Amino acid sequence: MIVFVRYNLGPGVAVELQKEARVAELKEVVGSQQGVQPEHLRVLFAGKELRATATLQGCDLPEQSTVHVVFSLSGSSSSRLLSLAETGEEEQNSLTRLDLSSSHLPSTFSSLPVILERSDGGGGGVVDRGAEEEIEEAQAAGVKGVRTCSTFFVYCKTCSSVQPGKLRVRCRSCRQTTLTLNRGPSCWDDVLLRGRIHGVCQSDGCHGNEAEFYMKCGSHPTSDDELSVALDLIMTNSRDVPCIACADIMNVVLVFRCSERHVICLDCFRRYCQTRLNERQFVYHPVIGYSLPCAAGCAESLIKELHHFRILGDDQYGRYLQFGAEECLLMSGGLMCPSPECGAGLVPPEDSRRVECDRQLGCGFVFCKDCRERYHEGACHTELTPPTDEASQVFVVDEEASLRGRWDRASLLLLQETTKRCPQCSVPVERNGGCMHMQCPLCRAEWCWLCGVTWNTECMGDHWFG
Repeated sequence: MIVFVRYNLGPGVAVELQKEARVAELKEVVGSQQGVQPEHLRVLFAGKELRATATLQGCDLPEQSTVHVVFSLSGSSSSRLLSLAETGEEEQNSLTRLDLSSSHLPSTFSSLPVILERSDGGGGGVVDRGAEEEIEEAQAAGVKGVRTCSTFFVYCKTCSSVQPGKLRVRCRSCRQTTLTLNRGPSCWDDVLLRGRIHGVCQSDGCHGNEAEFYMKCGSHPTSDDELSVALDLIMTNSRDVPCIACADIMNVVLVFRCSERHVICLDCFRRYCQTRLNERQFVYHPVIGYSLPCAAGCAESLIKELHHFRILGDDQYGRYLQFGAEECLLMSGGLMCPSPECGAGLVPPEDSRRVECDRQLGCGFVFCKDCRERYHEGACHTELTPPTDEASQVFVVDEEASLRGRWDRASLLLLQETTKRCPQCSVPVERNGGCMHMQCPLCRAEWCWLCGVTWNTECMGDHWFG
């Protein structure tokens, strides 16, 4: 595989190594090229330092990835990070293996716990690690078909389509990818909102500590300035949830931010957007813009990242932008010129019915503001024709399908059926096999699964094994 190496912020140099090669071999190659000792080099990629004993493939380095190699003498301010990374005492998750698919949860689920399976074969336990991870861990504990990692998706202007994406991070001060993160992001808010994650910039002379995340298309090699927009609602269907429209189980889906977390496949989402666009039933929001709610009609579910509508294709997305601009104009008191083939946006005077289309931007047509006909004196006599339903393309979601196509439904039922609360700290705990002797992983209390009391000799003698 080919890796582009930037040494101390210099230009990228292509280095060819086997995927099974270790990071230590990469250090030796760069060290021989630069005339420095390999032990003084640190390899940085995607917000973390790569351990010398790790393989390039194990570090999730895609083909033609760019890594930074910085020179660091022992005793520098970053020596502690180097020691931890080399000895394996502390290891951050790769940005390519993060699963942020459960980060858009309703606030009512904020205290929902995470099911953890103990590796020592004892009782299972639950630890509240936040809404970002809770449902995914629950699924991993007992729901069939779960994949532990999700793929990020972006809209790539080069590909003109939705593509798998790569999450990357850089220092907000110097804009270099030499920042090592203090912690990895655990939800989309950590990625999309400024100032949530910090780290240490390894560039000489830079004291920046704020992380800036960005996305790149994963379908082709990209330059440093070729960025893409993150489509945070599109994700891999790790739970095999059926689409609320066609009821098929597709590999890639869009999960609405409604309380029910409804799932829709991308083909049905495209058809939903197209239908609403043809009927001009998008919703104008003063902050979000021209958007759509959940296809099932859920409240408070408008899509906030409008690049999701890029799925319409270039031509229809152009119509979407035009309709959005017109809607914004109408909401602010403006109107469009009614002359055929014109449609210029105008802001008419409030004290007059006479409106003249701007000749520089439009056609110069003079019309009545009330009836949109050629300007006239006196009352308007135009009869409005009632709209017909012949061209209506109603997009309907079946109620039963909407009940099945919910992202969190299976995991919530799993929690209710397989957990009991610790009698000491009240944290829900799952029994994943073995005896009735439970140990809470949070407070370490020992208790009986059947009795729900502190473990005692009666429990040991009567129903240790049920």
